[in-house]
Amino acid sequence: MNTTTEHVHCLIIGSGPAGYTAAIYAARANLKPVMYQGLQPGGQLTITNDVENFPGYPDGVMGPEMMEDLKKQAERFGTDIRYGLATAVDFSGHPHRVTIDENKEITADAVIIATGASAKWLGIESEARLNGMGVSACAVCDGFFYRGQDVAIVGAGDTAAEEATYLANLCNKVYMLVRKGEMRASKIMQKRVVDNPKIEVLWNTATDEILGQDGVEAVRVKNILTHETREIPIKGFFVAIGHEPNSKIFQPYLHHDEQGYLKTIPGSAKTNVDGVFACGDVQDYTYRQAVTAAGSGCMAALDAERYLAALGDH
Repeated sequence: MNTTTEHVHCLIIGSGPAGYTAAIYAARANLKPVMYQGLQPGGQLTITNDVENFPGYPDGVMGPEMMEDLKKQAERFGTDIRYGLATAVDFSGHPHRVTIDENKEITADAVIIATGASAKWLGIESEARLNGMGVSACAVCDGFFYRGQDVAIVGAGDTAAEEATYLANLCNKVYMLVRKGEMRASKIMQKRVVDNPKIEVLWNTATDEILGQDGVEAVRVKNILTHETREIPIKGFFVAIGHEPNSKIFQPYLHHDEQGYLKTIPGSAKTNVDGVFACGDVQDYTYRQAVTAAGSGCMAALDAERYLAALGDH
């Protein structure tokens, strides 16, 4: 049972580039935004060491440092940033109702959802231990650091095939680890992989362990059919087995695709519920980049401002 209730003008659920950018714009528009940061304040970039592709950082920046910069900028304009996790919502009427940590109810005139998506991982100990030290779930983000070196990527879908091809443009050799004797990727993507001389596909192959102490040095793989193991020297290990949008509590009210990504009206951050907006990776299954997330956060705040102005609330 909810123990306290509070009403806010604009509620932002989730942090990261999308949430913080939405907060900056909303605060500057005097929407008095309140942000609940969620389980991972700052989002996925807090587990990313070097960020070199975000505009404005000519020498690159550490992911946690960049998120702290965005947080400070949002706070500077008056965003009320709080720790807490949205555990339930009710978008059936107005104002919208959001439960925080199962014991506090927030009612809001406008809600911006920026809860992001979580990368799916293999679940082995060395993967977690070396995350950010050679293990990555984003080839576009981190492939640049492995120019001219040997890397491995695990996955069998279009994303894995696309990222393997991307890595092949940068790296000396790409080992693609596929658990079955076939890929799930589209025929054209499979052809690009197989025809690329820098990509070697290891069929029926599972990851046994990622080897290294302070960085990735090799991967030990196991052939599922023969049970033979081998060690492959590499410097980077990429996991491309998919992402899961953090959208479950919203799905009863908001339109979403079969993977759970929230649907927004094209060219906007508007969902099918008036006054509820979605931005960042929770609604972006295509790009999933910090800069695109920030851009969609800006869109969400501007859409929220216009929505509230039309209601006469702003």
